[in-house]
Amino acid sequence: MPDGTLALIGPRLKGWREKRSMTLAELSRVTGISSSTLSRLEAGKRAPNLELVIPVARALRLELDDLVPRSAPDPRVARKTKRAGEVWYESLSPEMSPVQTYKVTLPANPAGVVVTPQPQVHDGQEWLYVLSGRLRLVLGEQDVVLGPGEAADFDTRIPHWLGVAGAGPTEFLSIFSKDGKRIHLRARTAGSSV
Repeated sequence: MPDGTLALIGPRLKGWREKRSMTLAELSRVTGISSSTLSRLEAGKRAPNLELVIPVARALRLELDDLVPRSAPDPRVARKTKRAGEVWYESLSPEMSPVQTYKVTLPANPAGVVVTPQPQVHDGQEWLYVLSGRLRLVLGEQDVVLGPGEAADFDTRIPHWLGVAGAGPTEFLSIFSKDGKRIHLRARTAGSSV
């Protein structure tokens, strides 16, 4: 256990006891441990040991894992960049994630070459957000152009195609759910209590 982890057990016990609306006296009666010992344990003035912690955990209907703080893994994603033709894909989610996120960069088209869309279909749901440039989305019978700050959400079983619209390069975020679940994003805005 890392240094400091043991010191957090007492406050966690207190939090769980209070959550269960149990007084020190009630916990003392159930565990057979004196109220003063329990109080010192919760305040971090008594080192936790198994003889104290196990009966308290049982009385509070807890697993030992509930009391020992888990160390959080490094949340940063190891980004990988791959190239498919002239398109760059930068992964922004772990490889095994059920939802894949990419930053996609489509190359500039300074010569204004007209590209014939070749729509494709596959299982899934995709959500796009344009970061820069202009993105052309052909979706079924629709042909739309999205600019910076615009988003689209669609079922990938509908024939679709993405391309640059205009002379400059286009960057966008693509979030893709292979199992076809819609992407739900929750954001907290200033003044929001959500």
